[in-house]
Amino acid sequence: MSNLWYTSDPHVGHRLVSGLRGFDDPADHDAWLADLWDSSVQSGDQVFVLGDLSINGGQHALDWIESRPGTKHLIAGNHDPVHPRHYRKYPKSFRHWLNYFETIQPFYRKKLLGRTVLMSHFPYFGEGDRLQEDRHPEYRLRDEGELLLHGHTHDKQKAHDGNMFHVGLDAWRELVPQETILDWISSTS
Repeated sequence: MSNLWYTSDPHVGHRLVSGLRGFDDPADHDAWLADLWDSSVQSGDQVFVLGDLSINGGQHALDWIESRPGTKHLIAGNHDPVHPRHYRKYPKSFRHWLNYFETIQPFYRKKLLGRTVLMSHFPYFGEGDRLQEDRHPEYRLRDEGELLLHGHTHDKQKAHDGNMFHVGLDAWRELVPQETILDWISSTS
C-alpha cells in the first residue's frame, strides 16, 4: 500500500537555508535532506513538494530529487523556475522539470475526509511571512474558508489558528505523513 507525504522548502544546495538549519556546508544539508526523505518514502509512495526545491532550480537540485524514491508532485514556489512568476524561464523550465516531477502546478485541490483541501506554496493573504509583509500577493490564494496546506514562511509553527497547516521542513524537520494531515483536518471540524 502506498503512502502520501507532504513537505515544502527543501532548498537543496542553498547556502543560506543550510546555515539557518545548522549546517556549515550545503552538501551536509543536502545529505540530511536525502536521509529524511529516503528513511520515510518508499518507491510506491507519492510526495507533494509545496515549493522551493532550491533557490535557483539548478540541475543539482533536479538530480537530487530524481535520486529520491516515490512519485513526486510539485506545487511550484517562488524560487522554482516553473512558477508562473518566472514567465521568461517558465516554458523551457516546465518541459525540463516534467522529467523529474509527475505533475507541476501553481496550486492543487483535493478532497480529504470529505473536506476540500487546497495546496499552495504560499499561505493565504494577510498571513505575511518572515519579512513582516505579504510578498507575492498576486500568487496567493484568497481565504474563502477552505483548508490550506502551505510552505514558504520558514516558520517553526506547524499549524496556524484556523484553516492553514504549514508542512515546511523548518517546522517539522521531516516529511509530513498524510495521517498527520488527516488528524489536523479532523480537529478542525
